Amino acid sequence: MANYDYDVLYIGSGHAAWHGALILARAGKKVAFAERDLTGGTCTNYGCDAKALLDGPAELVSALERYKDLGLTADIKMDWQKFMSYKHQVIDPLADVMTGMLNKAGFPIIKGDAEFIDAHTVKVGDQTVTAENIVICTGQSDFRLDIPGKEYMHTSRDILDLPELPKHITFIGAGIISMEFASLLTQFGVKATVIEFADRALLAYSKEYSERIVDKLKAAGVDFHFGESLSSVEKSGDKYIAKTASGLTVETDYILAATGRRANVEGLGLEKVGIEFSPRGVKVDDHMRTNAANIYASGDVVDKMIPRLTPTATFESNYIALAILGNPAPIKYPAVPNVVFTLPRIAAVGVTVNQAEKEPEKYHIEKLEYGKMLSFEFRNETDAEATLVLDNDNYLVGAELYGDMAGEMINTVTLIINARMTMEMMMGTIWAFPTQTDGLTELLASKLHSDMAK
Repeated sequence: MANYDYDVLYIGSGHAAWHGALILARAGKKVAFAERDLTGGTCTNYGCDAKALLDGPAELVSALERYKDLGLTADIKMDWQKFMSYKHQVIDPLADVMTGMLNKAGFPIIKGDAEFIDAHTVKVGDQTVTAENIVICTGQSDFRLDIPGKEYMHTSRDILDLPELPKHITFIGAGIISMEFASLLTQFGVKATVIEFADRALLAYSKEYSERIVDKLKAAGVDFHFGESLSSVEKSGDKYIAKTASGLTVETDYILAATGRRANVEGLGLEKVGIEFSPRGVKVDDHMRTNAANIYASGDVVDKMIPRLTPTATFESNYIALAILGNPAPIKYPAVPNVVFTLPRIAAVGVTVNQAEKEPEKYHIEKLEYGKMLSFEFRNETDAEATLVLDNDNYLVGAELYGDMAGEMINTVTLIINARMTMEMMMGTIWAFPTQTDGLTELLASKLHSDMAK
């Protein structure tokens, strides 16, 4: 039997890696990480955690706006520099915290770019490391348009490090990143413009709810240009000029390109070991294995249809650890919730509304105007609705929620889907009252499969 340096080597140290590593450590396995950047990965250091920290104050301002006509008024000022100082205070130490946690668990973190030499050997910086099993967890990076002036465009990572906010920001693309930042930054007084190639925003979500978000942002002063393809960016003094193929020009102070993300597969030497991959990611089977039997892939780097999210990466990491320890079962994903952190939110789980509309023989759609429930009127959150996707037996298989509390309530809906709850099961559950979850579930129960129905 070959003698390897480690039982398992993770290439990357984000959620797609370290959760599973802790399981392996408890089983006595020798584990190491190869990491070229900050320990903890994108979400911890550059992405969702930092954005969530800034979302809180923006959400508060939005809530105050709801109560304005009911007698609550306040003079709120948003100070970007102070919030950024707080962001650095909270976020900047996390990489060292993660490093300390992993080191304490007995995991060395080998710094440098990783490149496969063979199926069991990886060069990391100036070191050569061998492992019985290897897990690729390198994530994704922002895709940059190859157009004249591309050097003037920025990414979401850049905007979360700005010491001062520009007066005007132009977003290229109307997906989740652009819509979230446009919603967030308008609360800080930024003027925003969105340029999108498609005919609407948030294509993965229902047209109805995405248009409601666009209408909210328009009311906040955001300009939208749909059906426009960015062709070039020029610098003009201290301004930038974004030009589209149709001749549209937008003068702006800052351009954020959010035109998609691509898997970090280049430079890994995957072709040396025959691993199949594309710009969408590394191809894996239903055991998260690549076509090299001892090499797995986890997280955003995987070519998959399931949503690329932090909890999905964690789920895959845990599964791979158990697979390495001998679990023979293929991976089986539960319904995965996801949230667009605009104001209001859109949250979805399971079979999408778009898919259900294309397959009426398999699914039917029900509307729940849960914003009319008293628990929502108490908080003046009446602009709230759910679109349910039910199968032919009336089991809930998908849902899309719209409203300020959609991001929280989607977790309850996810539980209902994954547990295949019936009307009787819902009636046998007591929810805290008066809460918004109670209001939603009261309406929802009557739509579900009933064991008593003939």
